[in-house]
Amino acid sequence: MKTLILHVGQVDADISSSIRNSLIRAFPSSSCETAGGIFPVPGEAYNPVRRQYHSSIILSEISEHALKSEADRVLGITGVDLYVPRLNFVFGEAQYLGKAALISLHRLRPEFYGQPPDKGLFKDRAVKEAIHELGHTLGLEHCQDPLCVMFFSLHIGMTDRKQPRFCEACGRKTEQMT
Repeated sequence: MKTLILHVGQVDADISSSIRNSLIRAFPSSSCETAGGIFPVPGEAYNPVRRQYHSSIILSEISEHALKSEADRVLGITGVDLYVPRLNFVFGEAQYLGKAALISLHRLRPEFYGQPPDKGLFKDRAVKEAIHELGHTLGLEHCQDPLCVMFFSLHIGMTDRKQPRFCEACGRKTEQMT
């Protein structure tokens, strides 16, 4: 599986690099590259009432980019706060069995929760969300194991509890799909 990382707006290169390296470890038979330049955040995704961006609109733009790409998967990384209509926020969104996924770094920063900056914790959270969303593109659903990276996170504490890898059952499924 060849994965392309796409910066949607300004993204910390160090975080992006950590995600890239972790994706190569999470999906051993894969390669991962970062696209040059910055993909603009679609203005029509912004909801001024919520002061957030509708993730599905951004994901749709990434999907169009993915169709033109030689990559098997395209992971968008953004710093803007994301939502879908039924939820207050989302850490990310992906096309189930598709080519495109998106994560937001906005709520992964410890500072968002009034904590001091912690680059290690921030990277760990970003890696987990990236693996999780790419797992959905491979057809993985949410796992019942709270330590599996595919477990659904309602809040950041649940993300922190997860491991940055698949449980045994989800791991077997990914091996069949990559």
